[in-house]
Amino acid sequence: MHYPNICPAVFLRRENRFTAALRLPTGEEIAAHVRTTGRCAELFRPGVPAWVQYAPSPARKTAYTLITVEKAPGFLVNVDSLAPNRLFAEAVTAGAITLPAIGPVQSLRPEVTVDRSRLDFLVSGAAGELWCELKGVTLERDGAALFPDAPTERGLKHLAELTDLAVRGRRTAAVFLIAMEPVTRFSPNTAAQPAFAQALREAKAAGVELLAYRCRVTPDSLSVLAPVPVLL
Repeated sequence: MHYPNICPAVFLRRENRFTAALRLPTGEEIAAHVRTTGRCAELFRPGVPAWVQYAPSPARKTAYTLITVEKAPGFLVNVDSLAPNRLFAEAVTAGAITLPAIGPVQSLRPEVTVDRSRLDFLVSGAAGELWCELKGVTLERDGAALFPDAPTERGLKHLAELTDLAVRGRRTAAVFLIAMEPVTRFSPNTAAQPAFAQALREAKAAGVELLAYRCRVTPDSLSVLAPVPVLL
């Protein structure tokens, strides 16, 4: 996926949950919308290079959105929380993500409801259907991608829904799209939320597929690169 109208900037500070201050090459200080609700403390540091998208709209207070941050030289992280669902749809359609047990993909329905569950996608193939929930990953430590970076009740709810469907015989998958390239594995962030790590183990035991893919990140693009092992 590609972002038009990307501008380089320098990160200054996070003003609140949804807004950050950055400086453009012209010296102008701007406010940018922050789409991620994660803490991202290791990314949002004063002085780090960043990239914002310029997209003015009457419905928005700021014309800029923070898209990418450089964690270390050459180590870019996409912080757009809207990206995983869009990227998943593109990657599944293009064959960059291979889904288990359903054969060639025939249709992809977003934001689907089954019983009490509302999940990101229902993917249909020649061999059946797969209910999928997507999570974007922006936290890295010692080469491992970790999720979540802060406790998430919503994430626990989604795992419970996937597990319940799997127990009742539905094919389900939790897909973690890692919005950075230099990682070798994915694990739950037990230190941040032990309950999520336990729920992930219970989901796998119930038959939920756990998939993780690292991505190639540039200032103005994000693409699925390769799967990485999920270590629980």
